[in-house]
Amino acid sequence: MGGSTWKGFNLLIVVVVVSSMVAAATANFYENFDLTWGDNRAKIFNGGQLLSLSMDKVSGSGFRSKKEYLFGRIDMQLKLVSGNSAGTVTAYYLSSEGPTHDEIDFEFLGNVSGDPYILHTNVFSQGKGNREQQFYLWFDPTKNFHTYSIIWKPQHIIFLVDNIPIRVFKNAESFGVPFPKNQPMRIYSSLWNADDWATRGGLVKTDWSKAPFTAYYRNFKATGFSDASVFSDSATPDTQTLDANGRRRLRWVQKYFMIYNYCNDPKRFQQGFPAECSNGRF
Repeated sequence: MGGSTWKGFNLLIVVVVVSSMVAAATANFYENFDLTWGDNRAKIFNGGQLLSLSMDKVSGSGFRSKKEYLFGRIDMQLKLVSGNSAGTVTAYYLSSEGPTHDEIDFEFLGNVSGDPYILHTNVFSQGKGNREQQFYLWFDPTKNFHTYSIIWKPQHIIFLVDNIPIRVFKNAESFGVPFPKNQPMRIYSSLWNADDWATRGGLVKTDWSKAPFTAYYRNFKATGFSDASVFSDSATPDTQTLDANGRRRLRWVQKYFMIYNYCNDPKRFQQGFPAECSNGRF
């Protein structure tokens, strides 16, 4: 990418982040979330404007939303564990309950100091996941807060980072692929030890001398969709999912920052790729 294009792109990112921060500034964690585990390792402070999760050798911590959501846009700003975060996972996701649960995942896989985080995404429907895409980020997610968003409609799910689309998962029910659209989901987040797999497949273990590990959250915003906006693009989902600028940014992320796509893993699917892969709806 040329220098002028890169500068313009960075300027766009800054504008989007600032506007997102202004729009979501009134969110209050006391009103919207319950601290669910980890004792005092999960904290809400600054009058409900800031939340932190910490992990030490005894336990991690987590929270969940008081409300359930069925379609909408979820925005949250996170600043991830800094320094040597190898072995840690910061999970931020939507999920229903039960053996046939639906789930939409952001998971941030820690790494040794100086190496990039891996952003792991997945979509579960009717209890079945295995739809992973992984990315490096184009910034250091430990230095500042960045906005991670999910747009969930009956036609598609869009994952965004600083309002830049990184992944689109389209409804492929017409090809026999279940799609999460009937089960309301809560918002969850947790910081936990996964050094058996998180960093280089478990080769790099958690350095407990660096504990406690802490991630921070702010500027939560949940935007519901009216019936009209949810179903307005049902007739032409392929053309209405993203506009031209969104499609261009999605191609940029997937070309330069995607490091794994389950639809490009023939060793894993030796009997044939999932139906949504062959129809370009992942």
